[in-house]
Amino acid sequence: TSISADAATLRGAVASAIRAPSVYNSQPWRWRASTSDGIDLFADPNRHLITTDPDGRDLLLSCGAALHHLTVALAALGWTTRVARLPDPENLHHLARVSLPARTGTVDPEAARLAEAIPRRRTDRGRFGPQPVPAHLLDTLVAQADAHGARLHVVSGTARRRLISLIAESASLQQQQLGYAAEAARWTGRHTGSGDGIRPANLVAPGVGRSGDVPMRPSPRPGVARPTHALEHDDASVLAVLTTASDERGAVLRAGEATSAVLLTATAHGLASTPLSQPLEVAGTRTAIGTELVGADRFAQLVLRVGRAFPDAPELPPSPRRPLRSVLAPVS
Repeated sequence: TSISADAATLRGAVASAIRAPSVYNSQPWRWRASTSDGIDLFADPNRHLITTDPDGRDLLLSCGAALHHLTVALAALGWTTRVARLPDPENLHHLARVSLPARTGTVDPEAARLAEAIPRRRTDRGRFGPQPVPAHLLDTLVAQADAHGARLHVVSGTARRRLISLIAESASLQQQQLGYAAEAARWTGRHTGSGDGIRPANLVAPGVGRSGDVPMRPSPRPGVARPTHALEHDDASVLAVLTTASDERGAVLRAGEATSAVLLTATAHGLASTPLSQPLEVAGTRTAIGTELVGADRFAQLVLRVGRAFPDAPELPPSPRRPLRSVLAPVS
């Protein structure tokens, strides 16, 4: 006989899912859960950042990351899951249906480790420390992306310098875009109780960097100053481009799931991380990354930065989240 998940289990899983990263912490998702039918994920079109993300790719990536967080949280409780992606051709906002066919008596230790990393993961926009990322950890991250239908291309040497210049170029082009500055200000200037957006404590104050530093998305708000002695060392972070074989909506959703798998694995291994969507929000720089750095047959979806946090860097507070009642319909 099948066992149905109770309402508390479903609510707890969705509470873990909404800890996923999203563009500007916009949390562009809605959820519906049923003890008999499982959990449905919907895109929230009211949270689509139209100027920053005209194609809606960031929104799909964000929702894909939340979907993976959800399945990890359920697996850590011993539930097997079956995911139907884009299940309703008549409703483009219906992104996934997650059914729970059975509860096993054993918990996958890998899922448990990733679930434990969910509340600890942060988007770290500061300079990283000088300790290099071990090659075996990079191999592990590459394997995680591969297991979720994406590919992680580690970019080094002259290709890394070219990628950094394209990140800076995309920032300059976006700043010139009508409406972009207002949209950025709106999402980095939310009032304290809003439950979304990026707080100053999670931003890094603009300041002098070093050659080779990875530029972060410029913010109109002041951020947290890093220790001045952090500039005495190179930032040994690794840059990688996450790609898919297709640019269809289902592939972008899967890329979001792969992003979550990579970020949670990095966190579980003690690495700091930063998803960087900006260079892929501008058509010209996205094309250049594809043709010059990852191959014309691949579609670049996201840039990821991983490394060791600077030892003296202050611990980052968790980004706010909207209350569960705002994103999850009453469990039936």
